[in-house]
Amino acid sequence: MPELPEVENLRLGLVRVIVGQKILGVTVTKPKLVSSKGTLRVASHGKKDEFLKGLKGEYFIGVERRAKNLIFVLSHGKIILAHLKMSGQFVYQASDNKKSVMGGHPIELSETKLPNKHSHIIFKLEHGTLYYNDTRMFGYLLYYKNAKLFENENHFKLLGLEPLSSKFSPKYFGSELKKKKGKIKAVLMDQKIVTGLGNIYADESLFEAHIRPDRSASSLSLSEVDRLYKAIIRIIRRAIKVGGSSVATYRLLDDTRGNYAREHKVYGKAGKKCVNCGKQLEKTTIAGRTTIFCPRCQK
Repeated sequence: MPELPEVENLRLGLVRVIVGQKILGVTVTKPKLVSSKGTLRVASHGKKDEFLKGLKGEYFIGVERRAKNLIFVLSHGKIILAHLKMSGQFVYQASDNKKSVMGGHPIELSETKLPNKHSHIIFKLEHGTLYYNDTRMFGYLLYYKNAKLFENENHFKLLGLEPLSSKFSPKYFGSELKKKKGKIKAVLMDQKIVTGLGNIYADESLFEAHIRPDRSASSLSLSEVDRLYKAIIRIIRRAIKVGGSSVATYRLLDDTRGNYAREHKVYGKAGKKCVNCGKQLEKTTIAGRTTIFCPRCQK
């Protein structure tokens, strides 16, 4: 699943190419993707019709982000809430084929053929086409005809603070961690204290802060909380700057790739030597995710 830096870079790319464009028409081949966001979803043709009729003729005004969610702001106050989940992908292809934006789950077919068998939602725009592709159909795009209806759903009630927001402070972070009994990596990934950290950035942040991923969150000292806070901020900022971590699968507006994977210190490096001390990196499983750490540097 894309993490905050990848989703933010996709947002920035989409802003550059779709904002200001009119939606000429929409195609939905899998109604369940626009029906609800639950794990067990039932296709609603009523929701599909509302989606199609409500969006045609509208303009993209902006693209915002909350955690790993994309919020498409349309004319007349309409909104689309989108989440790629583990298998979704947005691809924008300009009519002249000169500009493209691709972000999300890697789908090799999308590199050479659009639309393809995974292209379940297609927005025909004035100067190009926006595709939502999804191999396993875990993602969703939900339509709201006004901001009040969107706010009433309270989608983000369980989400913590954005890591780069002014409200995310060491004091807040430490206070919230003290309330948690789970392992620190699991707490970072559950999104309830700080959002946007998945497997990659949780591992990298904990390594930089010299904290074992299996430590109890409530056991961290003030100095450890401060180190972890600073590590999260630095790593997220750096990852956004270089386009995220998906070197082989994430394309930016200028056709470059996300480069942060080249800076990973532990993620995906089990069995290799620690860049700090030379000790072999170890692997374990936390919250169902493979976790890499240095048994010497991280305490």
